[in-house]
Amino acid sequence: MSAVLQMMAFGLTLLSALFLLLATCTDCWMVNADDSLEVSHKCRGLWRECVTNMQDGVRTCDQYDSILADHPVKIVVTRTLLIAADLLVGLALAMLLLGLDCIKFLKEEPRMKLKMCYGAGIILGIGSILGLVGSVWYAVDVYMERAMLVSHNMFLGVHYDFGWSCWLGMAGSTGCLAASVLLTCCL
Repeated sequence: MSAVLQMMAFGLTLLSALFLLLATCTDCWMVNADDSLEVSHKCRGLWRECVTNMQDGVRTCDQYDSILADHPVKIVVTRTLLIAADLLVGLALAMLLLGLDCIKFLKEEPRMKLKMCYGAGIILGIGSILGLVGSVWYAVDVYMERAMLVSHNMFLGVHYDFGWSCWLGMAGSTGCLAASVLLTCCL
């Protein structure tokens, strides 16, 4: 039973780590919500802004000037939290891999392997909380920005909504949290 739970947690952690990494690297955290008025599809990410022309499919991206430049708080905080989450989840994944019963590393020390799995669960839980806070922070800020514009009857040309990268970050963080619960509570 323990080996099955370990393998489930490992599979979930691997998939969730991939989701978190993709969310950090991709550039569609915000998408334009007014498709009826636009001839292009705009995405804003943590690292750049991209525009895809709907008629011919040409995509152009503008990198942000600098990593250290003055950016909105939501971008800086989300970048920091997601990078920290990626690093912690990567560390937890390595610890979990070495702590699996099916791996021959420390085969004669089953208590040490169990402690490694438990430690991986704790690190995974911390990383998942950081990822969730970063993703939800960004999503709430996008929502508040849109709600403020709508409440003031302002139209600035483009209204943004949550993009698939934001949802991917939330899904990856939630998966890491579930794997953390499996490792810390169920083993």
